[in-house]
Amino acid sequence: MKTLLMGTAVLAVTASTAFAAGHSVVRLGTEGAYPPYNYLDDAGEVAGFERELGDELCARAEMTCEWVTNDWDSIIPNLVSGNYDAIIAGMSITDEREEVVDFTQNYTPPSPSAYVAMSEDADIAGGVIAAQTGTIQAAHVAESGATLLEYPTPDETIAAVMSGEADAVMADKDFLIPLVEENSGMVFVGDDVPLGGGIGMAFRESDPEMREAFDSAIQTMKDDGTLNEMIVKWLGEDSPRF
Repeated sequence: MKTLLMGTAVLAVTASTAFAAGHSVVRLGTEGAYPPYNYLDDAGEVAGFERELGDELCARAEMTCEWVTNDWDSIIPNLVSGNYDAIIAGMSITDEREEVVDFTQNYTPPSPSAYVAMSEDADIAGGVIAAQTGTIQAAHVAESGATLLEYPTPDETIAAVMSGEADAVMADKDFLIPLVEENSGMVFVGDDVPLGGGIGMAFRESDPEMREAFDSAIQTMKDDGTLNEMIVKWLGEDSPRF
């Protein structure tokens, strides 16, 4: 264990030192399974809102991006251990996560979470609610009095509702809107729920220079309006913007 921890520390310090010395290749970690934020296209390449955003941020910061996919439930541990340099994966900024990683400013404003079910009378207060493991929605359901049913991937949460294993699913509304539009039997239930402080990029605490470079690039996109344009393109006209 001591050897593993020492190796992790060396990886983190090495990455930080390389960046400070002018190293321009940055590995961006994402899930690749949460459209429209991030997903894999027919060629197996990362696509979606965060792919376009990440590439633009790298261009503005004068860096070269390399994309890495990682399962959601281990995405923060693998950042800390040095498997990639940043997370850009629909990750909401929360106090709990801030204890482990450092976030940039948000690149989406706080947007609502929502419940979707196969029936308008689904019991979201005391029923069985599906949510992805390690998300702010899972934490909310666990505290709500409903029974939480956790799954590793977003697709599995939807499948649980469609099969009747869960009464409803809770997730980011931006993720759920296209699913409701594509599946006539699915409906939004109850009120939207505001959670989190918006979505940001996450970095190791040992990489402040890299985080600051991306933070500045995000600010330039807010200032010139291109971030809002990208939000409308990928997340829709009704999604909150800056």
